[in-house]
Amino acid sequence: MAAKTSVDRVREALLAAGHPDTIAAFPATTRTAAEAAQAIGCTIAQIAKSVVFRAGERAALVIASGVNRVDARKVEAVLGVALRRADGEWVRAQTGFAIGGVSPLGHLAPPLLVFDRDLLALHPIWAAAGTPHHVFRTEAETLARITGAVLADIREA
Repeated sequence: MAAKTSVDRVREALLAAGHPDTIAAFPATTRTAAEAAQAIGCTIAQIAKSVVFRAGERAALVIASGVNRVDARKVEAVLGVALRRADGEWVRAQTGFAIGGVSPLGHLAPPLLVFDRDLLALHPIWAAAGTPHHVFRTEAETLARITGAVLADIREA
């Protein structure tokens, strides 16, 4: 049996949560929020980007609107932990995803999760599905619920 790919892990997590498999592959990269919006044909705000920080040896994942810069101090206050930058090698080791394909679901180890409240005003939203070429379509309320993320104002002023 072949090893599960990162897209397989996301698909399994979606289906286990009762979410339909809405994963789509794109020939153009969806690595950044702007590239994803261009490939999909939506606004940058509708991209639910995954921003990963280090919270000790655990990943802290912020699911943020593509137009928002994340204020790490606000995230620290919400989670009650100190955060540090995470490099690509550490992100891959902790989450199982390369930067540009980090999904809110299907991680190797459960991260601490914070959900950008600004996403709730957008319909639909799109999130990375395991690679820089795969995304899935969802609703913000649904993604917040199935991830169990804490809703918060994380936008940098």
